[in-house]
Amino acid sequence: MCATRRECGDAMLQCMRGSREGRRRGLTLVELLVVVSILSLLMALLVPGLERVRHQARSVIGMQRLREITTAVNTFATDHDERYPASIATIGMEDSWNWQAPNMLTGYLERAPGIRRSVSAYLRPYISDADVMFCPNAPLKYRHLQEAWDAGDEWDHPESPAVPDALFGTYCLYWNYVGYLGQVGGLFRGPTGPARGHRESSILVSDYFGYDHWRSRLTFGSCEAFEDAGVVDGTAISSAFWSTPGSGTFEELERMSLRLRAGYVDGHVESYRPAETRAMHVIMEPATNEPYEPGIGPGAFYVPRVGLR
Repeated sequence: MCATRRECGDAMLQCMRGSREGRRRGLTLVELLVVVSILSLLMALLVPGLERVRHQARSVIGMQRLREITTAVNTFATDHDERYPASIATIGMEDSWNWQAPNMLTGYLERAPGIRRSVSAYLRPYISDADVMFCPNAPLKYRHLQEAWDAGDEWDHPESPAVPDALFGTYCLYWNYVGYLGQVGGLFRGPTGPARGHRESSILVSDYFGYDHWRSRLTFGSCEAFEDAGVVDGTAISSAFWSTPGSGTFEELERMSLRLRAGYVDGHVESYRPAETRAMHVIMEPATNEPYEPGIGPGAFYVPRVGLR
């Protein structure tokens, strides 16, 4: 207790003076290091969790985009006698053509009269935003995607106007597509319409997941990120994708924690694991269904087993 009012006033002034001096003194080096250490620890705990949340959000967007594609293709069929669009995943014309990678969005040339050169020539009335055709977990979006989608059959890359340019995306489009599943599996036949024909697949669209692509030999590639994945850069006519080295064995597929997604004829979208797929090869000779030799061409594309029949 203060003996007099003056002594109380002096004590208050001394306290205020000490408080101001404490504020001027600030943090010591040790205190600053403690704060930095705590912040670093919090960041180490929070960043992986935030990245998982962001990846999950992108995956939800990816499922929604696949659902939009299946809806668009089925709506097209409703407007065109229950038939899906022709596959544009070919190269060549008339009698001199062969199949190409199913992630093709625009072909080099029209295969024949009446068959359009681009996917957007069929689906642009139902899908106006080209982002719908892009997997959000891919490393980098093709910068001319919307421009190419809007141009449709008239697409020509602005940096190479002398020749028509193709475009390869991040999703595999399987309607009216034919691929080779091997001597035991025979042929993969994409659905021709919502009712499907005899022995046709129910798969309409899926994430890209493949092996031994000409841009990255002896590696697995996907629009979905692998653990410790590297990036295969995009080109003038194709999107970038994730990759990891491998030998293409089933044991490697079983060890992968990758989650992939596909959309089906009935409109639903579901996820699947690499071990739940079969390797489909691109056919080089349509007359005999002979595929490309290993190490040549676009490599293998893995399709979910559940939709093969």
